[in-house]
Amino acid sequence: MALFSGRCRAWPLFALAVALGLSASFPASAADINVLLDEAKLVKLPDRVATIVIGNPLIADATVQAGGMMVITGKGYGSTNLIAIDRSGAVLLERSVEVQGPRGNVVVVFRGVDKESYSCTPHCDRRLTLGDGSTFFEATAAQIAARSALAQSGVVASK
Repeated sequence: MALFSGRCRAWPLFALAVALGLSASFPASAADINVLLDEAKLVKLPDRVATIVIGNPLIADATVQAGGMMVITGKGYGSTNLIAIDRSGAVLLERSVEVQGPRGNVVVVFRGVDKESYSCTPHCDRRLTLGDGSTFFEATAAQIAARSALAQSGVVASK
């Protein structure tokens, strides 16, 4: 009897890829709308939409814009659904929405159980990311608030 059979044959390759720190390639998500965390995506709505419903507003947010467009913003990791209905309550659109983590130049550092995220484009700076340790998260949020206040006052800050 084989140790791995059927669909499980890919498991040894996946385990090897994880052990070597390589990314494994799997089929694309079945979600209708994929959004990255902290990013927005424009979606064309059907005519006559009166109400937009998001299943879990902690995962995604949606706002209707002029011209029949909707902006979906990724707020938390995971999947939820989106329903668009008209004034009579008829469903005009129903889609699944998946919010994924950032891609690209993000470096994650683990200090014990605490996680720290940095955006490295080209120099590494703190990045406010869900799941970061509370001390790092609060310090990063304070740093962002201070930079925003300086930007609004017109004072140029040096690094």
